[in-house]
Amino acid sequence: MAPICIKTVLISESVDPRCRAILEENGIRVTEKQSMKKEELIAEIKDYDGLVVRSATKVTADIINAADNLKIIGRAGTGVDNVDVDAATNKGVIVMNTPSGNTISAAELTCALLMSLSRNVPQAVMSMKQGNWDRKKFMGAELYGKVLGIVGLGRIGKEVATRMQAFGMRTIGYDPITPPEVSASWGVEQMSLEQLWPQCDYITVHTPLMPSTVGLLNDETFAKCKKGVKVVNCARGGIIDEEALLRALESGQCGGAGLDVFIEEPPKNRSLVNHPNVISCPHLGASTTEAQARCGEDIALQIVDMVNGKNLVGAVNAQVLAGTFSQESQQLIRLGEAIGAVLHSCSASRKPFSHAHIITQGSGDFMKSCGGYLTSAVLVGLLKHESGCSANLINIQSLAKESGIAVNQSHCASEEAGLCKVEVVADGHSCKASGSVQGGVPVLLELSGSVFRQPVSLTGNLLFLQASADPQLLPSVAGVLASEGVQIESFSAPADHTGDVWYCVGVSSLLQDLNVLKPLVKNVAQLSI
Repeated sequence: MAPICIKTVLISESVDPRCRAILEENGIRVTEKQSMKKEELIAEIKDYDGLVVRSATKVTADIINAADNLKIIGRAGTGVDNVDVDAATNKGVIVMNTPSGNTISAAELTCALLMSLSRNVPQAVMSMKQGNWDRKKFMGAELYGKVLGIVGLGRIGKEVATRMQAFGMRTIGYDPITPPEVSASWGVEQMSLEQLWPQCDYITVHTPLMPSTVGLLNDETFAKCKKGVKVVNCARGGIIDEEALLRALESGQCGGAGLDVFIEEPPKNRSLVNHPNVISCPHLGASTTEAQARCGEDIALQIVDMVNGKNLVGAVNAQVLAGTFSQESQQLIRLGEAIGAVLHSCSASRKPFSHAHIITQGSGDFMKSCGGYLTSAVLVGLLKHESGCSANLINIQSLAKESGIAVNQSHCASEEAGLCKVEVVADGHSCKASGSVQGGVPVLLELSGSVFRQPVSLTGNLLFLQASADPQLLPSVAGVLASEGVQIESFSAPADHTGDVWYCVGVSSLLQDLNVLKPLVKNVAQLSI
């Protein structure tokens, strides 16, 4: 990946001082302004390349659209619920979090709530402070031999499992992504949710909040659970339906709940908080000295590594960039953008584009694996002058979709060196190009059936001419260019001169008016790469 230039970063919340120190040690200017209102942040953000937040700052579409220079939003913590990821993606802004920064802290709090639920610890503490000595009232139950259902077997779910196994609990779980053999290696038997609900004495959820997980525990699922099941949510408010939980608590179907998160924070409706069988915390999952230090340090290091072109960790909307850090990948990205730009110029009179097909060709896995970012690179070259917002690898797929372009990508195994072949359709007419990287330089090999005798170096100022073969073409074109103060630096002709063919002329500068060449050629296009 070509390094992304980040010179200035705004930190809008309290993060560990190491975050600022690491950024500044790497030449990034940092400004810290906390507790800004939305309007203040909109006015401030336009001056920065990066924004670092925790969970209090709501990075809305209005804020993102006001940030003309913004390239990255760094969330010092897990999850990005407070960031409008779709708006950031459309603007071409990377959204990054620290996926492992608070793993241990969140897992430990989950375990603490599970233990507190089993022994009524908080209720007993409050009773003692009120001067009581109620040993019988707070009769608990052992965790040993009980079944813990873990919904979501990512980093936190794994850490919870290994810790609660030390108490002799049987751990079962569900996760649509983690392979069953992986979770089995750390002692969790995977099964469907329908199989899981009836077996659990305790249930803890560790999933993101998304449409498929909203209200995951509801009236219907509570009815499938053991009577008296206890539940814990240290993930996101809304995964457990709060009204359904209250009904289950009142009926005794749920024997207790440990809640660190709520749909509304702080919750205005205190029914759950005030229930005698609910242990609640004010979203403390990441509130440890260690987690905050780790998250602040991690987000700074991740930004620095990205800027230096070393690695990409925690990017939630820029998966296309993950494989773009090698020199070979960067060369292919330049090739893709250059081919897209050539096709854009040569199809300028036939718009809009309706279809784009990108084919990677070559032996081995490298060309096959690069199809995603090479396709995006071609689209950037094709569309970067078409849209009101700056096109890049992050937002180009959504821009292409908005533009009504059907995009297809495929790979063809071949013994030839890595090739990129592109066909675009505009106004019912097809235009094709193919190229490769030779000596580290992107070159054009073919343009709409015209195979060049020598590869065309896709650098500098290029003039493309479509005309029938004529010995007088080059002298005539040279005369017109000279009269316009433009010098010819290179000339590439096709091997086959049958019919109308494409020529490429390297020139000292672009023409101010292409119409001066139209009496000599059928089509003419120019661009600077």
